[in-house]
Amino acid sequence: MTQWLKNYLPDEYVSSVYDLSLDELWRQGRRLLLFDLDNTLVPWNHGEVSEELMNWLDLARERGFFVCILSNNRGTRVRQFAERIGSDYIAEARKPKDIAFLQAMERFQCTPEMTVMIGDQLFTDVRGGNRVGARTVLVLPISRREWWGTRWNRRAERVILYWLRRRYALRTPNRREKTRN
Repeated sequence: MTQWLKNYLPDEYVSSVYDLSLDELWRQGRRLLLFDLDNTLVPWNHGEVSEELMNWLDLARERGFFVCILSNNRGTRVRQFAERIGSDYIAEARKPKDIAFLQAMERFQCTPEMTVMIGDQLFTDVRGGNRVGARTVLVLPISRREWWGTRWNRRAERVILYWLRRRYALRTPNRREKTRN
């Protein structure tokens, strides 16, 4: 069971993207930040970009990071959001399959050791990032509102998170008040 469970073990578990240390990621040689969209950067199916998010993404780019959205969502939604934040994107990524991860790394000429996948789901974001050897960061979902399929996945995720806590002492972060919806 241990090896199977490791497929879902994130390298880091934080409340939100704002809790990531850009300085530490840079020191580790990370250069490409891949972000899931829904419930990672914004609430599910939400198109507005907060000033806080825009400032944080601008800070990441000023430090030299490449920013790319990697979403299983439809192309139109992802493209419109990516345009709002001035980011590259890959829509309909079919995470956790590795093809979109590899495309993003090739696009930015980055290796897995230079890449970080940041998302709110174990089965798609963490599993996919782990499959290609990227650093993985799990964030708490921004909102409880989700696509119906994701709601079903959350039930299984709760079981896996239980075992990750027991086996690997994975600690659930405290939720930031700002991100609560």
